Amino acid sequence: MDTAKQFGLELTPLQEKVVSDLLRIQDRICNGLEEVDGTKFQEDLWQHKGGGGGRTRVIQGNVFAKGGVNFSVVTGPIPHMMHDRMKAGATRFFATGVSIVIHPVSPKVPIIHMNIRYFESDYGDQWIGGGIDLTPIYVNDQQAKQFHESLKETCDAFSPLYYQSFKELADDYFFIKHRHETRGIGGIFYDYLKPDLHTSMETLWQFNTRVGDTFLKAYLPIVQANKELTYTEEEKQWQLVRRGRYVEFNLVWDKGTLFGLQTGGRIESILMSLPKFASWEYNKEVKEGSAEAHTQARLVKGIDWVNQA
Repeated sequence: MDTAKQFGLELTPLQEKVVSDLLRIQDRICNGLEEVDGTKFQEDLWQHKGGGGGRTRVIQGNVFAKGGVNFSVVTGPIPHMMHDRMKAGATRFFATGVSIVIHPVSPKVPIIHMNIRYFESDYGDQWIGGGIDLTPIYVNDQQAKQFHESLKETCDAFSPLYYQSFKELADDYFFIKHRHETRGIGGIFYDYLKPDLHTSMETLWQFNTRVGDTFLKAYLPIVQANKELTYTEEEKQWQLVRRGRYVEFNLVWDKGTLFGLQTGGRIESILMSLPKFASWEYNKEVKEGSAEAHTQARLVKGIDWVNQA
């Protein structure tokens, strides 16, 4: 892998395949988003102090106010926060993944997040993690249904148990505990998925890449349906408030942000997930019967988006 080699890494055959798949997914998603926006991503290559590095791509364009599609492949000492997940004797980790957050210009277009990753230690630990979730500023129930249907189709191709299990994990994970509300309408989330007697790492990684390939299928139809809709200044202010909630989750509760900070990751890439502008209004209240009230009422766990009326 040319991109991996320039970071001074010698990869195993499995690591080479994982890195190759991730680079392909990053390229494909960037191409799809550029086509919609009409703006090219800015690219930065960076080095990690423990070994490896990354390929950060950021867009600030016509449809997407700020978005990042980041690839990283890094090694280093295992951080304290992960010691309880490791086998005794493990001292170093290898981690690679693609992480995406897109903050659109229009309040009618949802924020989206995706992450797919592979992790192993020098003592035989090996797992995948990832997921996709959607954060609408204004919840459109039909589009939420379509989004979850796309995720369910991907999950069902591997196991009839995946979607419901991973949806519940997303509801629990993307929950702003101090606000008692979900970050958005959820999606799927999974972590520490390890090979066992029934499922090989090859199959698990195939599932992870399929999730990555679901991103454009699940998101672009919603972008295309909403990007030309008009909006008011009041709706734009509501967008800034909801972006503020997004910032709160990422800085207080998100494990990926904490992992990046504790392992000496590149700050610009770690904080790529934050919007350019956000707002915190004191004691913000919404009008009964308003579109904002509808959205607020939908920010709860356990909604069956696929089978809703």
